[in-house]
Amino acid sequence: MASSAQLKTKGLLLLASFFAILFAIFMPLFPGTHGEKINGLDYLDNFFNQLSKSSAYYIPEQMKKAEKYNGQQFTTSLKMKTPEEAAVTAKLFTTNKITAAAEGDKVKVSGDFGTMITIMLKDADAMYKNDGQALTAKYGVDERQTVYSWFQSLAAMEKDMTKAGQFEQAKFVKNCMSKAIEPAYNYYKVEAKPVKEEIVLLIASLAFYVIYTMWYGFGLLYLFEGLGIKLDH
Repeated sequence: MASSAQLKTKGLLLLASFFAILFAIFMPLFPGTHGEKINGLDYLDNFFNQLSKSSAYYIPEQMKKAEKYNGQQFTTSLKMKTPEEAAVTAKLFTTNKITAAAEGDKVKVSGDFGTMITIMLKDADAMYKNDGQALTAKYGVDERQTVYSWFQSLAAMEKDMTKAGQFEQAKFVKNCMSKAIEPAYNYYKVEAKPVKEEIVLLIASLAFYVIYTMWYGFGLLYLFEGLGIKLDH
């Protein structure tokens, strides 16, 4: 059986090495996506974002569902957050030959509902594939602002449709927001990677997380036992 001194030494060594590794994790020692050096947390955050992006691509599915609404005329007044945002949103619609006019913080829009949604989904698809320059060239507006404005437009549509009892359309619009617009915005500039191509690093990172957590726990356990402090359930 180990003596108190041995337990304290073992505990201190484990904790010292734990914090040494923690310090290294927060140092810019890891490769970034553009050749720069980043810390370990940012590296793993980007790594898991790349893996999750490859399994969050539902835009083609939503485009297929949008075909159901082709030919359905739709007129509404979309309430935006600010008059400036309304002006930008109106510009997005009119660029795509959809009748729209900004009136204060509202955008009165009229046109084919299926066509409107398809336009938004195509823009989201470009954003998802990191082709933001295509949107900037098309609208003369920052690509993130474009997708954000489409999100706000859909949010206003979904709210109005729910009030009008158009629950099927409202559900479809909400799915477009959560399965197309949001991922396109959140994953912009993240390069997707299939899990099967990074399975070794994935397993290694998860194993490290488990071992590293236990490392700290055993360090405290040995240190406290060496000090005569018993840890009971």
